[in-house]
Amino acid sequence: MMKIEHIGIAVNDLDASNQVFEKLLGRAAYKQEIVEGEKVKVSFFQSGDLKVELLQATDEESPIARFLRQGNEGIHHLAFSVENIREEVKRLKGEGFTFLNEAAKDGADNKLIVFLHPKSTNGVLVELCQDKNAYG
Repeated sequence: MMKIEHIGIAVNDLDASNQVFEKLLGRAAYKQEIVEGEKVKVSFFQSGDLKVELLQATDEESPIARFLRQGNEGIHHLAFSVENIREEVKRLKGEGFTFLNEAAKDGADNKLIVFLHPKSTNGVLVELCQDKNAYG
């Protein structure tokens, strides 16, 4: 794992949350997009080398909608950048970690993503992500 790539924060209202983070970070989101496969609309903010991803559900049965029904808005996941997502999944499986999805799938910000199950990571949803352009 190379670095923390971003912190994902589940929100009820993306537009209102964008305004909060624009004030907090002193800059506008650099990207907003819909990720159909995850049923979310997201915004990204850059803060130094780290990104903050705000996620709003686009479907009541999406993982973000289910997360929000369990409590308040807040940190949803921690994402790590990896050089080779297939090799990292293989390595982590060998270490005994379990996954929500082992096959890389399309994510936001031109990434391929895989999620580790929180039961194997002390209750933290961990995302691995690799730039699509570096995927081979």
